[in-house]
Amino acid sequence: MSFKNIYKGKRVLVTGHTGFKGSWLALWLTQLGAEVHGVALEPKTPDDNFVVTGLKNKINHHICDITEKEKLVTRFGEIQPQMVFHLAAQALVKKSFDNPVDTFRTNLMGTVHVLEAIRYTPSIEMAVMITSDKCYKNLEWDWGYRETDELGGLDPYGASKACAEMAIQSYRESFFRASGSDSYSPVVASTRAGNVIGGGDWSEKRIVPDIIRALMENNPVELRSPKATRPWQFVLEPLSGYLWLGVRMALEGDLTSGWNFGPEISTIVPVQTLTEKIIKAWGSGSIEDISDSAEFHEATLLSLDISKARYRLQWRPTLSLDETIEFTVQWYKKFVNNEPLYDFGIKQIHDYTKKALERGIQWAK
Repeated sequence: MSFKNIYKGKRVLVTGHTGFKGSWLALWLTQLGAEVHGVALEPKTPDDNFVVTGLKNKINHHICDITEKEKLVTRFGEIQPQMVFHLAAQALVKKSFDNPVDTFRTNLMGTVHVLEAIRYTPSIEMAVMITSDKCYKNLEWDWGYRETDELGGLDPYGASKACAEMAIQSYRESFFRASGSDSYSPVVASTRAGNVIGGGDWSEKRIVPDIIRALMENNPVELRSPKATRPWQFVLEPLSGYLWLGVRMALEGDLTSGWNFGPEISTIVPVQTLTEKIIKAWGSGSIEDISDSAEFHEATLLSLDISKARYRLQWRPTLSLDETIEFTVQWYKKFVNNEPLYDFGIKQIHDYTKKALERGIQWAK
């Protein structure tokens, strides 16, 4: 069973396709033979993955704000997608402190609007809603959070994602097909991933883009939270989980719930360790500690338990931390050298899939 058997020829709508993860997902779906439609705001910079890969010319590109409900519902009705992946979001913790109202408007009400659009579009068979690992109430545990753990959020970003999860669950139980139901309506699941890194991300106040910008400018890499640990994973890792969950939902229909798609424990390291490894892969660079406990609150310890996905979906991560960094740094080096990034993005998808197949991972077979 492969992705291609399910997505080939399907109308697949991706919200947030101009963003970092959304652009990679849209690119992958084109390789799987899907008719891809993207609904999002304009890309933020001319260097974003969506722009430099020329993805606008490879898919059906629609500009639409998910906070505008009527326009969104109309757009869904025009496209009549069969499958939906919802990634559009305000995805930055720092920005959530600067503008909490906009964060809740986008992440909570934007998600509700997408759910409404799904509800009123009869062509939709399946939807995967992407939230965040930060939807969990963080108790600074040494072990990973499970899908059954309490939702919460000390910062506006985490709280907005917890609210989105509750909205998804409410709509699933109230309007959509829940596990074990035979009624005809979309199957809807939610997914949570850790800190995702990879080529084409230029977000402000995000660790890898900040590192790369400093290295490109021959400046020291400034770290505000060098001891904070994160579940680092290459961008294609959670995307493989989303795609595989979509396949299994399409075939089985009874997997409607929350799912964690995180890395192995061995890839969970402090920010400083990640930075040192990136500098080594880049070939030069230095670190400057600018820790400021008063800047804004961000959890220092956060990881996911992926046992549910491992045993029920037979999904697991593919890459080691060193491989994750190698894939990531390679992309940015290609960018610096002005090499064709559409072709290189496809190559990375093929290389990643090949590694997954060699390691016996189910979705790649």
